[in-house]
Amino acid sequence: MKFGGGGYVTGLVFHPTTSNLLYARTDIGGAYRWNQATSSWTPITDGIGFGGGENRFHGIESLAVDPNDDRLVYMAAGMYTFEGNARMYMSSDRGDNWTHVDVPFAMGGNNPGRAMGERLAVDPNKPTTLYFGSRLAGLWKSTDSAKTWTQVTSLSSVQMTTAQGYGNGVSVVVFDTGTKGSGTATPTIYAAISPDYVSAANLTSSLYRSTDAGATWSAVPTPVTGMYIPHMVRAADGMFYVGFTAAAGPGAGGPGRLYKFDGSTWTLLKSEDPTQWTSYGIGSVSVSGSGATTRIALGVSNSWGGGEIVQLSDDAGKTWREIEVGTSGETASGWVDDIEIDPSNPDHILHVHGGGIIETTNASAAKPTWKGTVAGLEETATLALVTPPAGASYNFVNSAGDVGLWVQTDLTKPPTLGPGLGWSNGYSADMAWTEPNYIAGFGMTNGDAKVKGYWSGDAGKTWSFFSSLPAGAQQNQGGSLVVTSRNNLVWAPSNSVPSYSTNNGATWVATNLPPLATIGAGGWSRGYLLVADRQNPNKVYAYDSGGATWSNLPSIVYISTNGGKTFTASPGMASAKMASDAYGSTFMAVNPNVEGDLWVADGNTVHHSVDSGTSWTKIAGFASANGASGASLIALGKAAPGAAYTAAVYVVGVRNGVWGVWLSNDAGATWTRFNDDAHQFGGIGVMAADHNVYGRIYVSGTGRGLLYSN
Repeated sequence: MKFGGGGYVTGLVFHPTTSNLLYARTDIGGAYRWNQATSSWTPITDGIGFGGGENRFHGIESLAVDPNDDRLVYMAAGMYTFEGNARMYMSSDRGDNWTHVDVPFAMGGNNPGRAMGERLAVDPNKPTTLYFGSRLAGLWKSTDSAKTWTQVTSLSSVQMTTAQGYGNGVSVVVFDTGTKGSGTATPTIYAAISPDYVSAANLTSSLYRSTDAGATWSAVPTPVTGMYIPHMVRAADGMFYVGFTAAAGPGAGGPGRLYKFDGSTWTLLKSEDPTQWTSYGIGSVSVSGSGATTRIALGVSNSWGGGEIVQLSDDAGKTWREIEVGTSGETASGWVDDIEIDPSNPDHILHVHGGGIIETTNASAAKPTWKGTVAGLEETATLALVTPPAGASYNFVNSAGDVGLWVQTDLTKPPTLGPGLGWSNGYSADMAWTEPNYIAGFGMTNGDAKVKGYWSGDAGKTWSFFSSLPAGAQQNQGGSLVVTSRNNLVWAPSNSVPSYSTNNGATWVATNLPPLATIGAGGWSRGYLLVADRQNPNKVYAYDSGGATWSNLPSIVYISTNGGKTFTASPGMASAKMASDAYGSTFMAVNPNVEGDLWVADGNTVHHSVDSGTSWTKIAGFASANGASGASLIALGKAAPGAAYTAAVYVVGVRNGVWGVWLSNDAGATWTRFNDDAHQFGGIGVMAADHNVYGRIYVSGTGRGLLYSN
């Protein structure tokens, strides 16, 4: 689905000498490379292997390029510090292919402070040497092109724990050099230290310097204390421009200060005065040129459309003017936590924000024109997906985080049809199979955390809200909803007993399904997954996955024959022996062409019933391996031409130790892998199959929006 952006781009990295070679890193959606020929972004991490939790390596902590070789790029990857040790990736072809090494420290590409940096830096004079500023374990060094890493104990050997917080640690590494390729290590290096690590390691400053190529380090006195240094950049004349801000971000809150630093003297250039702009912060800074005419672009974070977004100076910080607020075209305030001046064109300035990237190519104009540059960059998070019967006027209904519910009518264009809830989460939706213009769903508006149910009778053109909510819907956001026929619905809020409505949501009545037992410390989230039989509107199936692999609770499929009012447990459950697993690691689907044809992926394997759950057949060959779920998703779509079985079956799981999307055209007798190693997307969280086109599935990658096959 072409949405464009939709998520937080945490950093932009230009190659310093090759025009138009630009990389973007995201917090959950991997990394991208700019394609000048198509004016779009190319994803470069879709082929990163998926297995034992490898979706976490789509959280990109930092990127670095080799200024001597524009084909070399390095990537630090790990989504959360609590997930354990991370990885360093290396590419010799601009990210088309990667190798990696596991590193003995954690990363946090989606932790607070994720736009600070860059933490990863290549020594321009001796490019086999790299430094990385970690969040919890201080500064690290590699002398063999990122293959092995050693802690720089001359700075600190302290290892913080996740109990001390997310950790921001060493946030920036900068080499003090204007040369490259000399073969001799750059002697002067700076490392910015966040307040948490300053405290934990008993350091005395937020900035340290080495003048002997990293052998020893000494504190640099700074003009302010107790603040973060989110970015520090070097101009061509050796002058440093350093931002200080009170909060780590996203949306690095203020007060903020910008200084220039010549190695000994600090000069204040810009102050986001808390008496005037209480929360404004200095999120990012970039420079071009040198001396008295140095161009400085300053990203003002947390301003939310106030008086400043991008401040520009063309006289090394003596005077400033605002170049985004009040201009024509698009504007994007808020999380302006990285800004970059194009090294080959100083009139080209880009900055990140909460929904992607925005740029101007005429920064010197009195009122520059800004526009989003997000083509090909998709970071929306689909939470649920449903496809209509063949011949419907739309392709699917997408319930997504932050951007809400959308009805997709053209795969080549962004969607335009939805309930119009703005910044909201869509949790679940369904349509009447015999009348697909009737669509119902529910979600939450993020501004006030209010859950709303909504419906459309004209395929998404207009919408109305349900006049009431079922028990548990507001308190337990998320869950599942199905439509049995127009105005007849069953809604299963998370951790709640499902309810049904026969009057289009005017009133709700609880079903007889049993309450779900709380498991785990603090209450592990659970829920019933609902599906409606597409051939018999009186049949509804409810699946309780047991909640977790360690819950010791049974996994049960329930069947209703009266439209979801009352349910009974499938009589075949005892012999089926389905595994217990988390709600998000399991799935249930029906063959829409045959009554009672039901499929379950229980987290470990696949089960099939052709008699509405009276009996079950276990599909051989699926099994969890290497930390990857054996069967987490299942979808049925249009059958292959000439196939005996009336639907194509797609399963996300592991067969013979290989994770992927698997396809069967013969009801599970034989399987072939449908995707390949280049299309793994950091794992697949949601999948649905098309009923018009054989071989077309829709999947959500980890932070990669919604993708489809042909």
